[in-house]
Amino acid sequence: MQRNTGAGTPIADAERYRILVEAITDYAVFMLDPIGTVTSWNPGAERFKGYTAAEIIGQNFSQFYLPEDRAAGLPGRALAIAASTGKFETEGWRLRKDGSRIWAHAVLDAIRNPSGELIGYAKITRDLTDRRSAEEALMRSEEQFKLLVQSVTDYAIYMLDSKGHVASWNIGAQRIKGYQPEDIIGAHFSRFYSDEDRERGEPQKALDLAAEHGHFEKEGWRIRKDGTRFWASVVIDAIRDPSGDLIGYAKITRDISEKRKAEQALEETREALFQAQKMEIVGQLTGGIAHDFNNLLMVIQSSMELLRKRVPDDEKLLSLIDNATEGVKRGTSLTQRMLSFARRQDLDQKPINLHEFIFEMTDLLQRSLGPTIVIEARFPIGLSMVRADANQLESALLNLAVNARDAMPAGGPLTISAREENLAPGNSLRLAPEKFVCLALEDKGEGMTQDTISHATEPFFTTKGIGKGTGLGLSMVQGFAEQSGGRLCLKSVLGQGTTAEIWLPTAEAMEADSALPSSRTVTPPAKPQDLTVLAVDDDILVRMGTVAMLEDLGHTVREANSGEEALNILAEGAKIDLVVTDQAMPRMTGVQLAEAILAEQPNLPIILATGYAELPSGLGSVLPRLSKPFSQEQLAQALNAAIIKRAKGSDSPDVPPTFK
Repeated sequence: MQRNTGAGTPIADAERYRILVEAITDYAVFMLDPIGTVTSWNPGAERFKGYTAAEIIGQNFSQFYLPEDRAAGLPGRALAIAASTGKFETEGWRLRKDGSRIWAHAVLDAIRNPSGELIGYAKITRDLTDRRSAEEALMRSEEQFKLLVQSVTDYAIYMLDSKGHVASWNIGAQRIKGYQPEDIIGAHFSRFYSDEDRERGEPQKALDLAAEHGHFEKEGWRIRKDGTRFWASVVIDAIRDPSGDLIGYAKITRDISEKRKAEQALEETREALFQAQKMEIVGQLTGGIAHDFNNLLMVIQSSMELLRKRVPDDEKLLSLIDNATEGVKRGTSLTQRMLSFARRQDLDQKPINLHEFIFEMTDLLQRSLGPTIVIEARFPIGLSMVRADANQLESALLNLAVNARDAMPAGGPLTISAREENLAPGNSLRLAPEKFVCLALEDKGEGMTQDTISHATEPFFTTKGIGKGTGLGLSMVQGFAEQSGGRLCLKSVLGQGTTAEIWLPTAEAMEADSALPSSRTVTPPAKPQDLTVLAVDDDILVRMGTVAMLEDLGHTVREANSGEEALNILAEGAKIDLVVTDQAMPRMTGVQLAEAILAEQPNLPIILATGYAELPSGLGSVLPRLSKPFSQEQLAQALNAAIIKRAKGSDSPDVPPTFK
């Protein structure tokens, strides 16, 4: 008789379950007997465990475990738990037939008959190796990222919640801001801002902009735990979840205080370079103006001198001429200040004992300043001598003393002191690392603002009223100090007074009398025989004045308006006893003319007339010089000295005579 295999019969149901289990390939589904022996095996088990049914049925399931797990009794424990609780579930490493490992999720269910007797286990295992690998990779990535963030020490990298409270804190944040994680996590990040920034609502503005635009970046002052400030570069990025909701902010802060200092130092250097270039241009312009002005004064002075000899003995006329001559002297003083600023004045540097020098000047200073100013001198014993031009130093001190008097309209003390210092390399005065003497004049007057100090030494800058100053006093002192190898330094506090320091290099000790100012007047020798003088100057008015003074002295004069014309006159065989030439001429300077003349007539005396101190080395440094504007007496002295020198046949001196 044929069996009934229709739907709903036990045989049909069992067959369907078998077909279902056999069709599963992603899971290992198999049966164990009560002691763990494999009694069935589906294709899924064969696929990822590697055993065929014939190879594994009848074997204990413990061989899927790692040796150490077997040694620890894990297979038996799994069966015991499943038997007692009905189910055991775990994840762990299992072995394939080839010995490779898989990460498996295993479920072990106890199977009992209707009477409750344990007849075996149903075991379902899934290969989760790929998921495990992905999870481990993610964990490694997260750990590496965490390690990376925590290892960064140059940046503060931390999280804020959506309200701005600190949620994480790295080592860089600890180093830069000074807070430990337990000190700051949970606190609002506005703590890092200054009081004024918090009052302006800067922290919330930063969060709002980051939330609106996704990113916020700015530089500004931030506060450390100890209250100190640092200049920070700040970046805030908004963090949103997949649905777009704001969940917090990522914040990166870097301490760029040193960078800012470097940028400021660079800017200050650029500004100093610009100022130096500006002053150099102004100096060149001032020197050029002074040169041209000297020529004009030369014309007026020579004309006034000769006119005074020829006018009738009329007191009114002579008074007018004397007034004009006095104006020339004042103009000469002004050009000397301009040339001093431009560092083109002629310096006669000698060792000076400052203590004796100031003592000799005390009466002059007191008369110049008036009775309301009390002069106090403070000089240490054994102060080294300085090397400077005594006349220029006297003028510089008078300028500074008068400025001090003007700053104290009600009177007060003026302290003149000196100290000696060995300046180190890279000193703030930017002077050579050697021994200097600082000569200081300190008043208790009105003082100056820093802005005024920054402009005080510029030519024609003055805070005095109209007609009370030329604005060249301090620029002259600065030019004198720098040409002497030193520096002028001004220190002032508004309402508390000013200290002006002249730094001068020290000199070798010499006899005290060599340090005192000496008269430059030269007693003229007896008048030499009439000479034939070649006067060379490209300025016709200056040349006319020079020619007139020479002729008034009884000499015969030939004129030339350039170096080329002078050489042509000499080439024609003209008898010339002496040459007086201007230095600053186009195409050929006075020194170049002298070189050309001496190449042909080495014994011909040549006098160089110039308003500049800066002359080329070589011949320019040994030629006798007349400083413009010069008087007839100074011209006569220069002529006599040149003729006497020629008569003696002496060699050129190391230092040329200069007639002022």
